[in-house]
Amino acid sequence: MSVTSELSDPSDPGIPDASPYIKLDRDQWSALASSAPLPLTQADVEKLRGLGDPIDLAEVDAVYRPLTALLEDYIATSRERAHRTGTFLGVDEPPTPFVIAVAGSVAVGKSTTARLIAHLLSRFPDTPRVDLVTTDGFLLPNRVLEKRGLMARKGFPESYDRRSLLDFVAAVKSGSERVQAPVYSHTVYDIVPGRHVTVERPDVLVLEGLNVLQPAPRGTRLGASALAVSDFIDFSIYVDADPGDIRRWYLDRFLTLKHTAFTQPGSYFRRFAEIPDDVALAGANEIWESVNLVNLRENIAPTRGRATLVLTKDSEHRMSRVLLRKS
Repeated sequence: MSVTSELSDPSDPGIPDASPYIKLDRDQWSALASSAPLPLTQADVEKLRGLGDPIDLAEVDAVYRPLTALLEDYIATSRERAHRTGTFLGVDEPPTPFVIAVAGSVAVGKSTTARLIAHLLSRFPDTPRVDLVTTDGFLLPNRVLEKRGLMARKGFPESYDRRSLLDFVAAVKSGSERVQAPVYSHTVYDIVPGRHVTVERPDVLVLEGLNVLQPAPRGTRLGASALAVSDFIDFSIYVDADPGDIRRWYLDRFLTLKHTAFTQPGSYFRRFAEIPDDVALAGANEIWESVNLVNLRENIAPTRGRATLVLTKDSEHRMSRVLLRKS
């Protein structure tokens, strides 16, 4: 049974003739493309897309032109509401950064989605300053994960420094002038000591990660904050696909990395570069089944219904449906 079939459709709350989402198929959504400019070329798309994601300019035109136009409308509405609130209160506070979250499984294409959104929004005159931060930088260092016995659960909620991630997003959303986030290296599979990315009060922050829509952990001790990162998000996108397709994309990407990034000196996964492809793929499939699929089933997919917008892909990485939460 697939993860998708195990979970209820977020657009179907089980109440006849009721849904918290507006459903649009591919044709309905792509027909909205004319409402936004497309300041990209195919060369731009090739630079921005993730490894194994075959997205092209036509797909960007069909999916991301309407999406960025919608986001610009949400941003304008948020700023207008902040202005009206300030007028009512008699205070003059500049608007804080608009935070967009992009969630979804490993290998589903959320990194491509996040990069395209950030790049396209930065071309609009009202949002020239857009920063992109991934939550990978808030993973606990390997030495800490090893000490806690969590290396096999890397990417699960408990493998993150949730306090630091929450503090980072809260500071950005509060309008802090300068906030730093740690840097993660996929080559060494660990946090890079002493390296940070700096966010300086952008117009928009795009936050990409597996678990950005997670609610606050259960069992929070008495008197402790029950806030979650999702409490500071203005608009959230969940990139969805059938788990069987995601598995195939994951294995295809793994094989490509085996012959490229894994061959680099210092690569954490270099051992896979030195064994036959079939043996490496068997190991990758075991990682998928025992780690990534479990995390998807237990932690990531259940947050789908918390998203403002669900972008569903077909087996060829093409958008097939959009669900937009009703206002």
